[in-house]
Amino acid sequence: MTARDDVLARIRTALGPAPVVPETPRDYRRAGSLPPGDPALLEQLVDRLEDYKATVIRTSPAALPADLRSTLAGALPAGGRLIVPPGLPPEWGVEGAVVDDGTLDAAALDGIAGVLTACAAAVAETGTIALDGGPDQGRRAITLVPDRHFCVVRADQVVQTVPDLLARLTPTNPLTLISGPSATSDIELNRVEGVHGPRTLVVLLVHPE
Repeated sequence: MTARDDVLARIRTALGPAPVVPETPRDYRRAGSLPPGDPALLEQLVDRLEDYKATVIRTSPAALPADLRSTLAGALPAGGRLIVPPGLPPEWGVEGAVVDDGTLDAAALDGIAGVLTACAAAVAETGTIALDGGPDQGRRAITLVPDRHFCVVRADQVVQTVPDLLARLTPTNPLTLISGPSATSDIELNRVEGVHGPRTLVVLLVHPE
């Protein structure tokens, strides 16, 4: 027996038998009980978003283009430019915006006043909106650098729980999870906004007709 074996044997003797570790229950909640787009989910999502200091505008498919123009006109500064992903639905009627072609770097995007996107899904319980880099959402940089994010969320994209949300997303896609405007807090819980993303989040929630 080597000195090492002797030391390890003494440690094992001192420690005694290995303790019995109780089995950890894994009965996690896997899904919500309400279907996507349920009115109760929409109200919960609005409540969470407003608690996070986001602005929520309720609209309908028919009214969306007009509400978008009105919202952008009221929220963008005079002369402020808007950037949009290349796959934004043309029926939204956004004119004069910069269509992202992937060439603008962070410094150039910092000069853009706002970005308009759709979303992949949203979860009511946490008030979180998910982007996955789809054609109507674009690359992550355009939603992380400009100061204002305008996001269109359809009622049928709103699910109840985080497991419901994850079931709709592809983990290999470039996912961005947004819970309100950019904010953080220091050790004294002083809230600071605009640290690592848009300081303003405006959500246009599209209810069915």
